[in-house]
Amino acid sequence: MLTAICSTLRLNAMTELEAPQRQTPDSLMLRGFWYRALPGGEVDPGKLQRAVLLETPLVIGRDVDGKPFALHDACPHRGMPLSCGWFDGQQVECSYHGWKFDAHTGQCQLIPSLTAEQTMRVDRIYAGSYPCEERDDYIWVFIPEPGPAGAGFTKAAEPPIPAPQIEKFTGNYKIAYLTADMPVSVDHGIIGLMDPAHGPFVHQAWWWRSRHSIHDKQKNFEPIANGFRMSAHTPSSNSAPYKLLRLYADADSITTTIDFVLPNMRTEIIRAGKYWFSSLTTVTPITRDHCRIDVVACWNIFRWVPFGPSLLKFIFAKFVEQDRHTMELQAEGLRHNPHMMLIDDADRPAKWYFALKAAHLEAKRTGAEPRHPMSGPVTLKWRS
Repeated sequence: MLTAICSTLRLNAMTELEAPQRQTPDSLMLRGFWYRALPGGEVDPGKLQRAVLLETPLVIGRDVDGKPFALHDACPHRGMPLSCGWFDGQQVECSYHGWKFDAHTGQCQLIPSLTAEQTMRVDRIYAGSYPCEERDDYIWVFIPEPGPAGAGFTKAAEPPIPAPQIEKFTGNYKIAYLTADMPVSVDHGIIGLMDPAHGPFVHQAWWWRSRHSIHDKQKNFEPIANGFRMSAHTPSSNSAPYKLLRLYADADSITTTIDFVLPNMRTEIIRAGKYWFSSLTTVTPITRDHCRIDVVACWNIFRWVPFGPSLLKFIFAKFVEQDRHTMELQAEGLRHNPHMMLIDDADRPAKWYFALKAAHLEAKRTGAEPRHPMSGPVTLKWRS
């Protein structure tokens, strides 16, 4: 089954790039990666929070030292959600029969119903734990590949890499975040995030741009590990914030670099002399038809502006709400026509995403190195 899906994705995404393509997203959710779970401020010490990533139920909390943890939100005994239980800062207690589990390893510590003469090894029982780290005001959870059916849980293996974080260029900066649910699959959320042509139609505002400012654009792209990069370029001339930045920074040049990396990360870095802006946006699969967009930004531009983070959050919220409303409408149409027609050049990044995803799944199946859909740098042109 997986072989057939990978082959179909490869054929759809890597052939006849110049022709319109009919394609149906597979909605497969990629495991073996870090995913944002919750804003750190939503997880108070001593409290348990529920979360779902890749249709996996989680219970998330902080220990007595403030370190976050993530457990599978189902007691291995009878399946009661552990999020319904109690937490003393070190152990999570199931509300059904009082079984206790170490918050970080998931290892069972106590089964109250056992008598003194019963010698059951409770330390061999695990509730299931997930690597968990806090970065840039967000709690990340590593979702591994699933084990054999019915195998149960053991102590979680260490993830191959640390959780992602935003690139920063000075010690003093501001930070803000925004989150929004999207009623579409992760595939539609991601290709909507990287779509370069919808801006003048979806993101219209007097302080940003309008459809009357549409003009020819040309950008250079290059392959990077597990993704692709829109090479450093001068920001669009039809965006008011960039015009203001050009005056404020008094820099010889302003450049923007945008990366997309599997499974779901878009980074953007703007440099203007000593000033910079950096953001990391993720599209997190919750279920097959529901995803969430999280935007976290850091910057040292306009740090003196009162309520700067609130102002930036307002701008982000405006854009994200416009995207959310658009995807809500799109979801209605997708129920009747799940196919897409991808064209060049504006939809080439979407084709690269599907090809990267297919190459990752194929490499996982065969053990070979993934085949990158880009053989080298390429220039794309569109109107926006």
